[in-house]
Amino acid sequence: MTDHLSSPEVFGGVDTHALTHHAAVVDRLGRELADREFPATPVGYESLRSWLLGWGQLVSVGVEGTGSYGAGLTRVLTGAGIPVVEVDRPDRSARRSQGKSDPLDAYAAARAAASGRAAGTPKSRDGIVDRSGACAWRSALRSRPGPSASTRSGHSW
Repeated sequence: MTDHLSSPEVFGGVDTHALTHHAAVVDRLGRELADREFPATPVGYESLRSWLLGWGQLVSVGVEGTGSYGAGLTRVLTGAGIPVVEVDRPDRSARRSQGKSDPLDAYAAARAAASGRAAGTPKSRDGIVDRSGACAWRSALRSRPGPSASTRSGHSW
């Protein structure tokens, strides 16, 4: 077991795909420590979790696609009490200038978690969807004077 008083604080990042996940670890300053690919399976998720924990005191993990390819991994990490933050895919201009690779994307996710840029709450995939904003928007459209809301928006609700 890692001694959290003397072990360094580290941050993880994961670039998720359908068949594999590429994970990376950085220190508090964003320096690259290691990266590795894991299968996107329950056994792979557990291996990835254990591997991340082996690098020090894991502060948080930035995961791309917590509501899709990263959903299973997110459940495993949060179930183990590891904070997970949603990470947006790198923008296209950054990808063009730096190139596209799974290790680069995983390190970018880890750095986003370390810097606080990635602070999004992971999608829960529990079936509960907040649609209050959409309902309020439709209600506002319907209450406006003039042509009916369905004519203005092209939708018939």
